[in-house]
Amino acid sequence: MSNPPAPFTARIAGNMGALSRAERRVAHVLRDGREEILFASASALAKKAGTSDATVVRTVRALGYSTFDELRLAMASEMRAEPSQADRLAATLDDVVRDPTSILGRTVAQHVRALTKMTHDVPAADFRSVVDLVVEAKRVVTFGIGPTSAVADYLVTQLSRFGFDAWSCTRTGILCADDLNRLRPGDALVVFAYGTGYAELVALLREAERLGLRRALVTDDLDPRLREPFDPVLLVARGRADMLSMHTATLGFVEALLVGAAARRPDESLENLRRLGRLRADIAGGTSTDLAPGAHVGPPTDEDRSGSMR
Repeated sequence: MSNPPAPFTARIAGNMGALSRAERRVAHVLRDGREEILFASASALAKKAGTSDATVVRTVRALGYSTFDELRLAMASEMRAEPSQADRLAATLDDVVRDPTSILGRTVAQHVRALTKMTHDVPAADFRSVVDLVVEAKRVVTFGIGPTSAVADYLVTQLSRFGFDAWSCTRTGILCADDLNRLRPGDALVVFAYGTGYAELVALLREAERLGLRRALVTDDLDPRLREPFDPVLLVARGRADMLSMHTATLGFVEALLVGAAARRPDESLENLRRLGRLRADIAGGTSTDLAPGAHVGPPTDEDRSGSMR
């Protein structure tokens, strides 16, 4: 029994390194305008990519399709099979009763199940491994695109408060190159990625390989071929595939990772939090313990400013 053909985006991710510069431009046009493929001619796509019709044909063949029409048919089939965000929301709404109390209870129950499942799906050894990766890195770099970028940014914010040097790579398209240009030897990656892959993730993996960076992956459905460069791979489900993605389990994992990292460096973490508290107090104008009764709290008044001039 033959294996089913690879999805379109997986073919692009898997072949991008073997394409010429002009063919990569075509691949990006195809990837970013899947609906357009169904109607546009090869000439129109070539014009959009700034290349020739022949280059479009070569790119299509390099991706494993014998003709442009075969690519169109494959794309139409994939798009019919994919549930849209609206489809997922509709399935989620169909799964709950319209009564607000029932919706709240059943949604919370889904989150509880996702958190419970995570405790079984993430082995203790893999969790220790990702904590080690964070603690031992010169810098921690998180990666996430779309809604997951908020999770990547949150992890960076909290790690920074504990005194870790961390930043997030969350921009897409050409701007992602500016983020990737900041990577340095000694960095470690915590990547949140899902689905069949995309150009930014492939470029990140290529640069990480060149620099010899350690990489941890948090996912529930990333193409297995794209999981290979990661160690560990942590399976954290976002809910049922046919329903709206819910990120409670991912956030629960992030919170556990933060506690684990802080526990490995308790003195540094506490000192950095105390320093953060002092800085906040300075910005707020002091704390209640060092202000006389009736003292002004807030932005400096005109009298404050004139006094500071004396």
